[in-house]
Amino acid sequence: MTQLTFNVIKVLGLAAVSSAFAALWAPILINFLFKHKLWKKSARTKAISGEDAVIFNSLHKQKEISTPRFGGLLIWVTTTVLIFAVYILSLIFPQLSGLNFLSRGQTWIPVFTLVTASLLGLFDDISVVSNIGKYIGGGMSFKKRLFMVALIGLIGAMWFYFKLDFSTVYLPFFGNVNLGIFYIPFFIIVMIGCWSGGIIDGLDGLAGGSFASMFGAFAIIAFSQGKIDLATFCLVIAGTLFSFLWFNIPPARFYMSETGSLGLTATLSVVAFLTDSVFVLPIIGGLLVLEVSSVIIQLLSKKFRHKKIFLSTPIHHHFEAIGWPATKVVMRAWIIGIVFAIIGVAIRLIS
Repeated sequence: MTQLTFNVIKVLGLAAVSSAFAALWAPILINFLFKHKLWKKSARTKAISGEDAVIFNSLHKQKEISTPRFGGLLIWVTTTVLIFAVYILSLIFPQLSGLNFLSRGQTWIPVFTLVTASLLGLFDDISVVSNIGKYIGGGMSFKKRLFMVALIGLIGAMWFYFKLDFSTVYLPFFGNVNLGIFYIPFFIIVMIGCWSGGIIDGLDGLAGGSFASMFGAFAIIAFSQGKIDLATFCLVIAGTLFSFLWFNIPPARFYMSETGSLGLTATLSVVAFLTDSVFVLPIIGGLLVLEVSSVIIQLLSKKFRHKKIFLSTPIHHHFEAIGWPATKVVMRAWIIGIVFAIIGVAIRLIS
């Protein structure tokens, strides 16, 4: 067996294992969530722009207060358990060492980011279902979440700059740009920007399918760079997302919520830096850019023009409001996301 063949089997095989493992324990998680009624106790009353969330509630009020949160646990717990299980097995059975994908240079920081950001999201979800806090629908305030994400970004930036000696970013078709010490604030800004895209978690199946194409794209980039452990990590996440989708497509049995979206967006930004592909991240994550841009445009329009552009934001709610079935919105978003991912991978590989 050639090394290339083994690497392909490792990446695809462990992704399949992660998907199967997630599918097996998902019913246990779902039963627990329903048993303890872990959903919002009241629908949101205000939109992000501060106005009454009339249109949103007309579309989602009942689902908001009857569908459990915490679905993201299925993704990051499965990924974390698998990566450490394979590591332990490789120590007990040296002949399996080739399957280990926990490595200092490639997956330590992504795993740390995934777990840390997901735990932060978990705390926020707990405060939401407990109706703690004055944020929309309960939960941590925007400023507190922003501070915590920035702190995670700072830790990651320090590791990259001081431990891994990263100080340049690759600009497609132009080459490396040395940022020096400014690499640290740039890293934090990218993570915050990526985190803001977590608002894509708003329709059954939308976030799961979108993130699957993004992590799949970075798996291809990492594999092409010989970073097999990182490629395996990305595709393992994609594998768990496929099983998550099985239970999240209409009618959703749970929502990804913050413990999923926060962990995935933060990890996505770290993977982009590890593969030196941060400038194609806005392309591969094009759906996140569209979602955030729609909110920013709406807020600016209301402030300066005193009227809305979209009926509701993020933009997927606008399409619902004009009469598109939610399934149409989601499936078309998947198609757009896959096209964005293909374009981003092509640009990175060609450049």
